[in-house]
Amino acid sequence: MVIDAHVHLKHGDAAATEYPAETVVQVMDAVGIDRSVVFAMSTDTRHAIEMAAAAVAQFPDRLIPYAYALPHYERPVIDELAEAIRLGFRGIKLHIGECRLTTYLADPVFRLAGDMGVPCLVDFGGDLKAAERLATDFPDTKLIVAHFGRYLCTDPLLMRECLALAERRPNVWVDASGVVMPWIIAEGVRRIGAARLLWGSDGPHVMPDLVSSAAEPLRQIRALGLTSEDEAMVLGGTAAGLLGA
Repeated sequence: MVIDAHVHLKHGDAAATEYPAETVVQVMDAVGIDRSVVFAMSTDTRHAIEMAAAAVAQFPDRLIPYAYALPHYERPVIDELAEAIRLGFRGIKLHIGECRLTTYLADPVFRLAGDMGVPCLVDFGGDLKAAERLATDFPDTKLIVAHFGRYLCTDPLLMRECLALAERRPNVWVDASGVVMPWIIAEGVRRIGAARLLWGSDGPHVMPDLVSSAAEPLRQIRALGLTSEDEAMVLGGTAAGLLGA
């Protein structure tokens, strides 16, 4: 089973681009993806949960929902996150571009995730010190570091430090979406094992086109020369085990 572990219903780009569930599934069918983890950002927690819930209601056998954690001046969001998890959401997404990952903002979310047994997928924007702190302070919380540390990263030192963090902290997984230097994924398999790596498209994207934006990262994994067992884990086995999918 191929699982795309990183798909946006609402992106964090300047236009906060949205994609309907139908588009996500059409791309999945065209590329050969069985299931996708979906979430929204660039919106408040309640709306993000509503968007993901509606998408999964349309395609319950294809889509896996994550909640989005973003503090709100009008109300706390911990109760909303907890309710979403009780209703079947499999993880929580945080993004350093929209929320500082300080103790008073991120820690309640990580504590909740650990208590309820779901992972936190976090875009750290290259701030691996924040990743180290959260992984250390919350050893019972599963932390997925998005994009090998930074989206579209071209710094091998940073990506290798991301792997070093996973080597030091057994509660850290690495998300291989938005990776433009795919050889680092093969290095990751050697260093931390395929069972700690998750493939994702970070889609949908219209450049170069919707199908290619998912097909190309999938092709990159299959061109790495991994063993069939390791390839199967990266492309879906790891996500299935982590999320109970």
